[in-house]
Amino acid sequence: MVPEELASGPKGGLVVKDICCSVADDTPWTDAALMRTQAKTLDQLSKVVVGFLTGARNNGYVSDFSSIDDSFNLLPQKNPLKGRPIKVALKDLKAVFFVWEFTGKPESHESPHSGVPGDAKTIEVTFTDGERIVGRPEEYNSQRIGFFMFPVDPKGNNIRIFVVTRNTRQVRLI
Repeated sequence: MVPEELASGPKGGLVVKDICCSVADDTPWTDAALMRTQAKTLDQLSKVVVGFLTGARNNGYVSDFSSIDDSFNLLPQKNPLKGRPIKVALKDLKAVFFVWEFTGKPESHESPHSGVPGDAKTIEVTFTDGERIVGRPEEYNSQRIGFFMFPVDPKGNNIRIFVVTRNTRQVRLI
Protein backbone atom coordinates (compact mmCIF):
# COMPACT_ATOMS: atom_id res chain seq x y z
CA MET A 1 0.00 0.00 0.00
CA VAL A 2 1.17 3.51 -0.80
CA PRO A 3 1.15 6.01 2.10
CA GLU A 4 -1.93 8.28 2.00
CA GLU A 5 0.14 11.45 1.51
CA LEU A 6 1.57 9.99 -1.70
CA ALA A 7 -1.70 8.50 -2.89
CA SER A 8 -3.72 11.71 -2.65
CA GLY A 9 -1.37 13.90 -4.78
CA PRO A 10 -2.10 17.41 -6.06
CA LYS A 11 -5.34 18.11 -7.93
CA GLY A 12 -5.00 17.28 -11.62
CA GLY A 13 -1.71 15.41 -11.07
CA LEU A 14 -0.85 11.73 -11.23
CA VAL A 15 -2.41 9.74 -8.42
CA VAL A 16 -1.09 6.32 -7.47
CA LYS A 17 -3.56 4.31 -5.39
CA ASP A 18 -1.90 0.89 -5.14
CA ILE A 19 1.35 -0.70 -6.17
CA CYS A 20 1.26 -4.44 -6.15
CA CYS A 21 3.57 -7.09 -7.45
CA SER A 22 3.08 -10.82 -7.32
CA VAL A 23 6.28 -12.84 -7.28
CA ALA A 24 6.71 -16.60 -7.42
CA ASP A 25 8.63 -18.13 -4.52
CA ASP A 26 11.72 -18.85 -6.65
CA THR A 27 11.91 -15.42 -8.34
CA PRO A 28 13.73 -12.62 -6.53
CA TRP A 29 11.58 -9.49 -6.34
CA THR A 30 14.25 -7.49 -8.18
CA ASP A 31 13.97 -9.77 -11.22
CA ALA A 32 10.20 -9.55 -11.26
CA ALA A 33 10.20 -5.78 -10.91
CA LEU A 34 12.58 -5.39 -13.85
CA MET A 35 10.81 -7.76 -16.24
CA ARG A 36 9.58 -6.11 -19.40
CA THR A 37 6.23 -6.55 -21.06
CA GLN A 38 6.32 -9.05 -23.90
CA ALA A 39 6.29 -7.40 -27.33
CA LYS A 40 2.97 -7.60 -29.14
CA THR A 41 4.01 -6.15 -32.52
CA LEU A 42 7.12 -6.32 -34.69
CA ASP A 43 7.75 -2.58 -34.34
CA GLN A 44 8.42 -3.17 -30.62
CA LEU A 45 11.35 -5.44 -31.52
CA SER A 46 14.87 -4.70 -32.76
CA LYS A 47 16.47 -6.70 -35.56
CA VAL A 48 19.86 -8.04 -34.54
CA VAL A 49 22.69 -10.14 -35.88
CA VAL A 50 24.45 -11.84 -32.99
CA GLY A 51 28.19 -12.44 -33.51
CA PHE A 52 29.45 -15.39 -31.47
CA LEU A 53 33.08 -16.00 -30.48
CA THR A 54 32.95 -19.22 -32.53
CA GLY A 55 32.42 -17.16 -35.69
CA ALA A 56 28.74 -18.13 -35.98
CA ARG A 57 26.16 -15.44 -36.69
CA ASN A 58 22.51 -15.72 -35.69
CA ASN A 59 19.75 -13.42 -36.89
CA GLY A 60 16.76 -12.64 -34.70
CA TYR A 61 14.91 -10.05 -32.71
CA VAL A 62 15.32 -8.62 -29.21
CA SER A 63 13.02 -6.65 -26.96
CA ASP A 64 14.83 -7.03 -23.65
CA PHE A 65 18.43 -6.13 -24.46
CA SER A 66 20.24 -4.21 -21.72
CA SER A 67 23.87 -3.15 -21.64
CA ILE A 68 24.07 -3.97 -17.93
CA ASP A 69 22.70 -7.52 -18.04
CA ASP A 70 24.89 -10.53 -18.74
CA SER A 71 22.32 -12.18 -21.04
CA PHE A 72 19.28 -11.47 -23.21
CA ASN A 73 16.55 -13.35 -25.05
CA LEU A 74 16.96 -13.79 -28.81
CA LEU A 75 13.66 -14.30 -30.60
CA PRO A 76 13.68 -16.29 -33.86
CA GLN A 77 13.90 -14.49 -37.20
CA LYS A 78 10.80 -16.33 -38.44
CA ASN A 79 7.64 -15.68 -36.45
CA PRO A 80 9.33 -13.83 -33.54
CA LEU A 81 6.10 -12.93 -31.75
CA LYS A 82 5.11 -16.58 -31.32
CA GLY A 83 8.51 -18.28 -31.45
CA ARG A 84 10.42 -19.54 -28.45
CA PRO A 85 13.28 -17.24 -27.32
CA ILE A 86 16.83 -18.48 -26.80
CA LYS A 87 18.80 -17.12 -23.82
CA VAL A 88 22.12 -15.75 -25.07
CA ALA A 89 25.01 -15.09 -22.66
CA LEU A 90 27.17 -12.06 -23.49
CA LYS A 91 30.31 -13.95 -22.43
CA ASP A 92 29.88 -16.08 -25.60
CA LEU A 93 29.65 -13.10 -27.96
CA LYS A 94 31.86 -10.64 -29.77
CA ALA A 95 29.06 -8.21 -30.50
CA VAL A 96 25.37 -7.65 -31.08
CA PHE A 97 24.70 -5.78 -34.32
CA PHE A 98 21.43 -3.84 -34.39
CA VAL A 99 20.60 -3.77 -38.11
CA TRP A 100 18.18 -2.35 -40.65
CA GLU A 101 17.90 -5.63 -42.59
CA PHE A 102 19.00 -9.21 -41.97
CA THR A 103 20.34 -9.53 -45.51
CA GLY A 104 22.64 -6.52 -45.19
CA LYS A 105 23.23 -3.74 -47.66
CA PRO A 106 25.97 -4.94 -50.01
CA GLU A 107 26.19 -1.56 -51.79
CA SER A 108 27.52 0.04 -48.59
CA HIS A 109 31.05 -0.17 -47.29
CA GLU A 110 32.21 0.94 -43.88
CA SER A 111 35.08 3.29 -44.57
CA PRO A 112 36.84 4.56 -41.43
CA HIS A 113 36.10 8.18 -42.28
CA SER A 114 32.86 8.36 -44.30
CA GLY A 115 30.16 10.36 -42.56
CA VAL A 116 32.19 11.05 -39.42
CA PRO A 117 32.42 14.69 -38.29
CA GLY A 118 36.01 15.89 -37.91
CA ASP A 119 35.79 16.22 -34.13
CA ALA A 120 34.14 12.84 -33.47
CA LYS A 121 36.17 10.19 -31.66
CA THR A 122 36.51 7.19 -33.90
CA ILE A 123 37.73 3.86 -32.59
CA GLU A 124 38.82 0.61 -34.10
CA VAL A 125 37.87 -2.53 -32.18
CA THR A 126 39.88 -5.70 -32.78
CA PHE A 127 38.28 -8.88 -31.49
CA THR A 128 40.23 -11.87 -30.18
CA ASP A 129 39.83 -13.63 -33.57
CA GLY A 130 41.28 -10.65 -35.48
CA GLU A 131 37.99 -9.26 -36.86
CA ARG A 132 37.91 -5.45 -36.82
CA ILE A 133 35.10 -2.93 -36.74
CA VAL A 134 35.26 0.86 -36.82
CA GLY A 135 32.83 3.30 -35.23
CA ARG A 136 32.12 6.01 -32.70
CA PRO A 137 31.62 4.88 -29.10
CA GLU A 138 28.66 6.12 -27.11
CA GLU A 139 30.70 5.75 -23.94
CA TYR A 140 33.65 3.43 -23.52
CA ASN A 141 34.70 2.00 -20.15
CA SER A 142 36.93 -1.08 -20.17
CA GLN A 143 35.52 -2.14 -16.78
CA ARG A 144 31.94 -2.54 -18.06
CA ILE A 145 30.39 -5.60 -19.72
CA GLY A 146 30.34 -3.79 -23.02
CA PHE A 147 29.62 -0.57 -24.84
CA PHE A 148 27.58 0.73 -27.74
CA MET A 149 29.22 2.17 -30.79
CA PHE A 150 27.75 3.72 -33.91
CA PRO A 151 29.03 2.82 -37.37
CA VAL A 152 30.97 5.43 -39.32
CA ASP A 153 29.00 4.70 -42.48
CA PRO A 154 25.55 6.30 -42.16
CA LYS A 155 24.38 4.35 -45.24
CA GLY A 156 25.47 0.98 -43.87
CA ASN A 157 23.27 -1.77 -42.49
CA ASN A 158 24.36 -1.39 -38.86
CA ILE A 159 22.31 1.02 -36.76
CA ARG A 160 24.45 0.52 -33.66
CA ILE A 161 26.70 -2.20 -32.30
CA PHE A 162 27.06 -3.49 -28.75
CA VAL A 163 30.64 -4.70 -28.26
CA VAL A 164 31.41 -7.18 -25.46
CA THR A 165 34.50 -5.66 -23.84
CA ARG A 166 36.06 -8.86 -22.47
CA ASN A 167 36.16 -10.41 -25.94
CA THR A 168 38.19 -7.66 -27.56
CA ARG A 169 41.92 -7.79 -28.11
CA GLN A 170 42.31 -4.06 -28.62
CA VAL A 171 40.27 -0.86 -28.66
CA ARG A 172 42.15 2.12 -30.06
CA LEU A 173 41.48 5.67 -31.22
CA ILE A 174 42.08 6.23 -34.92
